[in-house]
Order: sequence, then structure tokens, then C-alpha cells
Amino acid sequence: MKIKVINKSGLELPKYQTPCAAGMDIYADIPESVTFKSLERKLVPTGLFIELPQGYEAQIRPRSGLAIKNGITVLNTPGTIDADYRGEIGVILVNLSDREFTIERGDRIAQMVIAKHECAEWEEVNELADTERGNGGFGSTSVK
Repeated sequence: MKIKVINKSGLELPKYQTPCAAGMDIYADIPESVTFKSLERKLVPTGLFIELPQGYEAQIRPRSGLAIKNGITVLNTPGTIDADYRGEIGVILVNLSDREFTIERGDRIAQMVIAKHECAEWEEVNELADTERGNGGFGSTSVK
């Protein structure tokens, strides 16, 4: 699938790091380093503007290495970029660790997954079909 992109960052375009990767790494387009204090969140620009086909979204997800090693994650994960959005892609990062963390221009800060989606149309009814689970939720299938 081809997706139109404007890249104002001067950095490389998002790319898959391995042949079977679902997510493309995206980079911080910042003029100078940015330090996150513990529990601090910031919007990090990418310099990317995209035009997705109708019926698709781009999901912004954390990078597992940043999360496990440094406590850095995407706050509204997954962040959704709708097909009709034309603004710059920004990534809301948060530092969940107890120490400061600094990102530099060009650092890989998140990953982007392109996904097909359906648009739902509601049909109001008076009852729903029975299932074995029924209305059991939040732990109703047990822990083990």
C-alpha cells in the first residue's frame, strides 16, 4: 500500500526494522534534546504529515525497548491518526520511571501501525443474543 507523506523533518521516513515487523519506527523531530522528568509527559513532533486511504488508520504505539528499559511509553496508546487528519503527527510520551530520560533529534520514539478498520452503524434492539459468558466481565473467566 502506498501512503502519501510530507516529511518536513529532514529525517528518514518511518521504516520497518525487520521484514516481518508490523510497526514502523518513527523519529523525534526536535531542534534540541528534550528531558522528561519522572511522570512528565510531552508532545513530541515528528515532522510527518500523511494522507491515509479511507477505511484505514495509523496507530501510534510504544516501542517495547523504551518501555522496559527506560519507562518511556505513549500515553494515549494506541494513539489513532484518522484518514481525514492532515496535521503533523505528534507523539504524547510519558516517563513512568523514577529517573529523568532525555531524547535527542532523530531518536526512535514510537512505532506506527497502519490498520484497516470498519465504520459501525448502530441497530437499536430490545435484547441481545444469549452466550455462555453472558454479562460476566472483569475476571469472570478466572485468573488461571
